[in-house]
Amino acid sequence: MMSPAGLPSSPEGHRSSSWPLAGLWAALIVYASLHPFGPWRLPVLLPGQGWADLLWLPEQRHSRFDLWSNFVAYLPLGLLLALGWLRDGHRPLPTLLKAALCGSLLSLLMECIQYGLPVRVPSRHDWIMNSTGALVGALTALLLLRLGVLAHWQRLREVIFVPHGTLGLALLLSWPIGLLFPPPVPLATGQGLERLLDALDTVLEGSALQIWVPQPDPHASISPGVEVIAVALGLLAPCWVSFVMLRRVRHRLVTLGLALLGGVGATTLSTLLNFGPEHALSWLTPPVLPGLLIGLVVGAAMAFLPRRLVAALGLMALTLLVALISQTGDDPYFALSLDGWERGRFIRFHGVAQWIGWIWPFAALLFLLIQVAAPHRIRAPATPPRSG
Repeated sequence: MMSPAGLPSSPEGHRSSSWPLAGLWAALIVYASLHPFGPWRLPVLLPGQGWADLLWLPEQRHSRFDLWSNFVAYLPLGLLLALGWLRDGHRPLPTLLKAALCGSLLSLLMECIQYGLPVRVPSRHDWIMNSTGALVGALTALLLLRLGVLAHWQRLREVIFVPHGTLGLALLLSWPIGLLFPPPVPLATGQGLERLLDALDTVLEGSALQIWVPQPDPHASISPGVEVIAVALGLLAPCWVSFVMLRRVRHRLVTLGLALLGGVGATTLSTLLNFGPEHALSWLTPPVLPGLLIGLVVGAAMAFLPRRLVAALGLMALTLLVALISQTGDDPYFALSLDGWERGRFIRFHGVAQWIGWIWPFAALLFLLIQVAAPHRIRAPATPPRSG
């Protein structure tokens, strides 16, 4: 059955992920736009200026990097909104207008709220680039519809993936973003436990319970052998998520290769932008290459295992990864990287990438726990009868 937009109806269990992903992306935009969420103040009005005049944003010129960052940030939002409306059967032209308008209004709201943040500067140029990004994203969705890519992807998805929740897809898409905030061990995210313990220690300060809160040593270091294990587990982290979503072994092997390319690419990009092209591969220390090789070998073997067993092994391995990372002190590379993120051109994305890297393993643990606990009655995709 076809929708008015020309897309086939979604079968039971394969609901479109566009709307939840659009909501998640909008939340990331709000976080990045309002970080660090203080200190707040009332906007200062000039003589003869009313509150409505604030909607006419000031002309604040930024670097070319900042302008294109604003464009790129809103492009996925426009794309996901348009995909959601198209899947709901809306016509292309109203879909285009609604997606572009929603992106533009969200950008205008964020820029106006920045009047109350002294560390942020509202800008008309930012709003224009954000609105343009949302428009181009919506146009991309319509182009994909016109070329038949969306209908083909929906049929392909039914063959490749088992029914899964939006959390699994969001985890796969966000993993490289978390790596852009450089972790202390390459590809190994999950510093959220250390921050949680710090916050708990602050809350319990002065009480008898404070002595029971374990505090990691900031100057601790792990041996090269343990670092090899951490790198391997970091590479395998997205594979545990993807392997429980995929039906066939060959698709699992492909995603293993994509995880390697995504992890290496995101880490190299972060290093390149922080330290320059000549240092782009400086993160490839002696323990990293053996860790990547071990991750590839273990991932290839794991591709042949049943889905529930993969999820169970992933639960244990991710728990070990978080434990290893929480015992890792800050090395000089990590400290210099943080300085580049907090003081340099990445200040807009500092909070988003940092939080994704901190909480990603815990969200993956939740996803895998659901897969282990839920009954799996996955039927093979329907195939049309052969003629003759």
